Amino acid sequence: MSTHMTAEMPEAIRQSSPPRLSALSWLAIAGGCLLIGLLIFMSLNHHGPAHEAHPEAPPWWGLGILPFVGMLGCIAVLPLLPWTHHWWESNQHRLGVALGFSALTLVYYWLAFGADKIPAVLEHAIVVEYIPFIVLLFCLYVISGGISLKGDLAARPLTNTTFLAVGALIASFIGTTGASMLLIRPLLQTNSERKHVIHTVIFFIFLVSNIGGTLLPIGDPPLFLGYLFGVPFLWTMGLWAPWAVCCVILLVIYFIWDSMAYKKETPADIRLDETQKQPLRLTGWVNLLILGGVVVCVALVDPKKTIPGTTFTPFPFMRELLMLGLVALSLWRTPQGVRAYNKFNYAAILEVAALFVGIFITMQVAIEYLNARGANLGIDKPWKFFWATGSLSSFLDNAPTYVVFFQTAKTLPQGADAEMVQLSGNGAINAAYLAAISLGAVFMGAMTYIGNGPNFMVKAIAEQTGLKMPSFFGFMFKYSLPILIPVFIIIMLLFLLPGSPFTL
Repeated sequence: MSTHMTAEMPEAIRQSSPPRLSALSWLAIAGGCLLIGLLIFMSLNHHGPAHEAHPEAPPWWGLGILPFVGMLGCIAVLPLLPWTHHWWESNQHRLGVALGFSALTLVYYWLAFGADKIPAVLEHAIVVEYIPFIVLLFCLYVISGGISLKGDLAARPLTNTTFLAVGALIASFIGTTGASMLLIRPLLQTNSERKHVIHTVIFFIFLVSNIGGTLLPIGDPPLFLGYLFGVPFLWTMGLWAPWAVCCVILLVIYFIWDSMAYKKETPADIRLDETQKQPLRLTGWVNLLILGGVVVCVALVDPKKTIPGTTFTPFPFMRELLMLGLVALSLWRTPQGVRAYNKFNYAAILEVAALFVGIFITMQVAIEYLNARGANLGIDKPWKFFWATGSLSSFLDNAPTYVVFFQTAKTLPQGADAEMVQLSGNGAINAAYLAAISLGAVFMGAMTYIGNGPNFMVKAIAEQTGLKMPSFFGFMFKYSLPILIPVFIIIMLLFLLPGSPFTL
């Protein structure tokens, strides 16, 4: 074991640097930066019309949403097709697809509303939504990449269950991506002497890469989008009861499953596992403090509000600038070799950045349509929002799915006794609907490999160690459907139906 661990560091350090960008790529980057700068300048001097300013559905909206559907379809299908799988691995190709569908959306707006509409659409999609979203993910990704947990414990069922429980707890505070990056390698190393390990990775995806990120906006991308749309920072803490019930049930199921699998291990493997141990050692711990700084920035620095205890109102993008400063501090203070040991690179966050620029632009038509017609969709109960949001989150990315149903819920008429969540500067939303949408997006992102960003990352890391992970449909039919759906039905019965004992 120790030989494997020490050999891993030089191998990571010897990895070649990323290929140099072509002149055309640099020209495209420069053009993108110039466009974003222009949009920010426009936003600081003039605010384009909000979606709520258009009570009527966009004309030809069925055509207008096709780029959004096409964008999500490419994300779901192209990685699975053998003739497009390798092509799709290039972030330049992903960006090309995203920009192509974005261009189609802008052509639609030009034909439907005229050229004057396009700057307002881009301002809303890029400046108001995309930049804060991608900056937060970038900061969490880079800072957590500077934390390394090394070691090899005895891979007993209680040890593995503790790993998953800790991961589910910290995912809300350092993000599901950060928690997954921090814990998946030591968990795999701990189980390297065992033969039956695949179920452990599956439950890791369930708990650490998805469900664990329920309690704070930095935990999972959909919740941060809700925060950007005005949901109070600590509101998601109120979801602690369904989060706890779901985590406890899954941890109990996992412990029983792993106890049975442990008995199937050969005596020789058990002896090897018990003798080849190393205590856990955390390096790059300063980044835990820096992550705390990110949490403080997200919670307290809001251009719409004064900083608590002061009369100072943050200027636009102050939060993002502070967080990028924390990234610079992390890169400066992290010990050399930590990120190399983690095999850290920027490919995953560049993939998110490339895809979501297309998602945020193409989903504008869908959002405008839902603002006008959302009340007519027939989704008018918390349990309906839970399953509708969750079903789409299973096969599409859960962040844009959250936005679609968030906008739908805002348009519905409310009863006189309905509890409402006041959104900062942007109206209110039914608290029960918001809870159901949040739980559906976060929980059911675990249903497939493509439901949430960390899922594929964990699968890839596990396969690098030699594990044969189940296929896309194998993951669903052997694990997520039989395990998660009954748990989600329990959540619905306890929290989301009229008369439930613990109605949210």
